[in-house]
Amino acid sequence: MKRLLTYIRTREWLAQGLFLIVLFFLYSFDKHSPIIELHKFFFFLHYMSLAFFIGYVLLPLFFYTKKFAQFFSALLFVFAYAYVTEELVLEKIFFDDDRARYVSNVFYTLLEIVPLVMTMVSFKFAWDVSKKQSEVEELKLAMQESELRFLKSQINPHFLFNNLNNLYSYALENSPKTPSIILELSSVLRYMLYDCKEDYVSLTKEIEHLKHFTGLNELQIENRGIATFKVKNISENYVIAPLILIVFLENAFKHSAASQTNNIVIDISLNVSLDGKLSFSCSNSFLPVANTQSLSKGIGLENVKKRLEILYPDKHQLAIKEFENTYNVYLTLQLQERK
Repeated sequence: MKRLLTYIRTREWLAQGLFLIVLFFLYSFDKHSPIIELHKFFFFLHYMSLAFFIGYVLLPLFFYTKKFAQFFSALLFVFAYAYVTEELVLEKIFFDDDRARYVSNVFYTLLEIVPLVMTMVSFKFAWDVSKKQSEVEELKLAMQESELRFLKSQINPHFLFNNLNNLYSYALENSPKTPSIILELSSVLRYMLYDCKEDYVSLTKEIEHLKHFTGLNELQIENRGIATFKVKNISENYVIAPLILIVFLENAFKHSAASQTNNIVIDISLNVSLDGKLSFSCSNSFLPVANTQSLSKGIGLENVKKRLEILYPDKHQLAIKEFENTYNVYLTLQLQERK
């Protein structure tokens, strides 16, 4: 951290040094004489010391803390000091003509001092604003990453809770399907815990995970219905945020199984267009009973909506439509190419 602060401060001094060199040559330039006069160097040094005092003392002490009355009062004092110093000290040292013998009008003297000093101060102010903006962006990014980690961490317990309950029921019945369910659950959990730690994963890996998840739930609905899983134009050239689509599949199986004892129909489809746009649809049948929650409720769906807003801003469209006996989810995502 200390090294980073030193690096930032060094960059600031170097940039400011270059700016002051350019400004000095503009200030001292005289088309009638190519030689830089000595008094201009010391006058510029005087203005520079005033600008440094304003930029490194008054700005952080008063202006940035919103003590504007104190800031402008101090600013008036600084320019009064600048006027007195120039008229009664510098001009008497470097000149022996009328300029040294007479005190100039305050307005004309400050008209030369104020623009130059404030130009120097403006560089410091602009640098501070830029640095503050970078800090704000870094903070936003850190908060976003933290929120994403939190949202992703919610998925595993949510999924595990639902499936362990089902597994417990099969174990109590000594069902011969229990070992198969354990294997499918193991594959799904392995992916969740180890393969999807990155922000983005291969699209083919994510679809393989969805197939395992579908197989796991097909074992649980047994002969009560059918689930179809269709994929088209899937390529390894694209990546996707992990554990986005699984929420819709989980809701589909959960709502169908909760409301129907038979004739369950679940249809899942994925297709990627030539421009890398993923079209996902998931529909499931259900019977409207009092204890069935709407798809628009629950941790899972709210979770995935937030993740979509963070990861795919203006690059996704989500529509959830409820008909008499079916829920339909339509999602389009603009995928990223694998780097």
